[in-house]
Amino acid sequence: MTYQNYSLKQLQQIDAAHHLHPFTDHKELREAGSRIITHAKGPFIYDAEGTEILDGMAGLWCVNVGYGRDELAEAAYAQMKELPYYNSFFKCSTPTPVLLSKKLAELAPTHVSQVFYGSSGSEANDTALRLVRHYWALEGKPEKNRVISRKSAYHGSTIAGTSLGGMEPMHKQLGGAVPNIVHVMMPYAYELALPGESDHDFGIRAAKAVEDAILEAGADKVAAFIGEPVMGAGGVKIPPMSYWPEVERICRKYDVLLMLDEVITGYGRTGEWFAAQTFGIEPDTITTAKALTSGYQPLSALLVGDRIAKTLVEMGGEFYHGYTYSGHPVACAVALKNLEIIEKEGLVERVKNDTGPYFAQALQERIAGHRLVGEVRSIGLMGAIEIVKDKATKERYLPSGSAAVVVRDHAVANGMMLRATGDTMILSPPMIWTRDTIDMACERIAKALDLADADLRKR
Repeated sequence: MTYQNYSLKQLQQIDAAHHLHPFTDHKELREAGSRIITHAKGPFIYDAEGTEILDGMAGLWCVNVGYGRDELAEAAYAQMKELPYYNSFFKCSTPTPVLLSKKLAELAPTHVSQVFYGSSGSEANDTALRLVRHYWALEGKPEKNRVISRKSAYHGSTIAGTSLGGMEPMHKQLGGAVPNIVHVMMPYAYELALPGESDHDFGIRAAKAVEDAILEAGADKVAAFIGEPVMGAGGVKIPPMSYWPEVERICRKYDVLLMLDEVITGYGRTGEWFAAQTFGIEPDTITTAKALTSGYQPLSALLVGDRIAKTLVEMGGEFYHGYTYSGHPVACAVALKNLEIIEKEGLVERVKNDTGPYFAQALQERIAGHRLVGEVRSIGLMGAIEIVKDKATKERYLPSGSAAVVVRDHAVANGMMLRATGDTMILSPPMIWTRDTIDMACERIAKALDLADADLRKR
């Protein structure tokens, strides 16, 4: 590899001179220097100094089949040799997106049979917004264009994705969001449940916030509700089981479309192929990306329900939307092979029946009792650890998020990659993790918590 001709310091200097990173304080990064990850294998990543780190984030929620899969490299190489690229415009297609679309229709809920491709979850959510508004225009209701989302939601970082999301710092920096998008409360019981309120009742109350927003605007003005089945970047906030069926009931009652953002949860993360199946709902659109290729190629797939697809096809007229790389043949070839691996190795079933339950048990038994931990929660192989100053009162360290960063830094220094989001430590490991890997992770997390606790006590 050409990078082997450069020292770590040289790579860091070049990185600082020319590379603008996503979601980064560039002044802070350039003072400290970036961590250069050079290679990876299975569940581990390795930096330029040779440090082995257990990847608790599957890259960025995506490397579900783990690193170093020769089959995926070979699938990409074979497709590049045969046809590296052609577009899906001008009434053209190529074999791999055709076959991938068929496969996704087989895996998706039964009412979903159409796919629109992009290269990222952000692009897919842009497409979903465009498509939903176009649908209502085709139905003769162009005024039905308001979209309801949630506070602290994350739907990408394009202008449309940021607008759909509910991250206030992102909105402020954007300086002008896409109009007709409103945000309601999130279903986060740990902070928002009333004293004595059951999980079931809290889920119903959180869903009612969606109904209230529909009634405030008028159902004839509301196009759709969008939500992540489990709020990912906002802190792995898992709703009560009562929440999503009630949201779906409300949407159907007022003829509002249901848009599900499964960029993180799709392709096995919750123990089903899609979290829609985990929560027993039938959305009109399902946004997917990330684990579709396990991150080996950039690819997103917006799965479109039959109601929208039927109108789009029968009414005709051009949908003025698409990307140069929509249905990229190499990315789709890798996705097909990736899905084949997941099926062949039974990874979705393993998460549902073995590692997911063991992961939940391990977090409860080995992490939840720590002085710094207010709550642990998980679903499938997706978990969160809330960092608090006082377990009884749920008081946080100030400034907000500062304590989680201390935990994260100790975790990485001790061979465990975690993400800190606000006061929450996030886990989203590769689906190839075993019980032994989970044991290793808990041991390293516990050590990081102990070291962070000692640091925080000095404040």
